[in-house]
Amino acid sequence: MTRRYETVYIFDSALEEPAINEKLERFHALITRGGTGALTNVAHWGKRTLAYPVKKRDSGYYVVAQFEAAADLLPEYQRAVKLDEGVLRFLMVVNEGEPVKPVPAPAIAADVEEIEEEEEV
Repeated sequence: MTRRYETVYIFDSALEEPAINEKLERFHALITRGGTGALTNVAHWGKRTLAYPVKKRDSGYYVVAQFEAAADLLPEYQRAVKLDEGVLRFLMVVNEGEPVKPVPAPAIAADVEEIEEEEEV
């Protein structure tokens, strides 16, 4: 059974984009091998300043990848990402769908009338 996952990578900002793409291809090859996984989206967010130093670095290169894979492929994938020294941090979560957009609370008619009266005065 395949599930949808999302991974956020923070790469060392000293790495060039071709080197980052090479690492991503190697990681994603572990997911797609055997035809049981599929990469659905990869978004490069670029260099960002970190909120606090990570491995003595103040900035990192962010990449977000979404994929579908069977659970038995994940341990080897996570091991490869953990062992790569170019990856400062990563977080992988199960993507259970798009987040629900917040709906504004309905305004009470009496409150709206009071506000309109105060504005007229």
